[in-house]
Amino acid sequence: MALTSAKKQEIVKKFARNDKDTGSAEVQIAILTEEINVLTEHLKEHTHDFHSRRGLLKKVGQRRNMLAYLAKKDVQRYRDVVKKLGLRK
Repeated sequence: MALTSAKKQEIVKKFARNDKDTGSAEVQIAILTEEINVLTEHLKEHTHDFHSRRGLLKKVGQRRNMLAYLAKKDVQRYRDVVKKLGLRK
């Protein structure tokens, strides 16, 4: 159920702004999105797992705050991340 470190490294490489970047808003949003997708799949099978549901809602809130921060700071970076992740329809 958890995100493996190999998968995290792959996400960091894809969304990092430079070689040393591991904590930019883009990377954090991408990691949260992957965790949200994993939890969503888990909850489709385990509908009464309310502890995991709370964790999912916390991650969704964190991602929403990070996206709002990025939109306020740099709209172009925000648009790029949303497009790469396919968050808005």
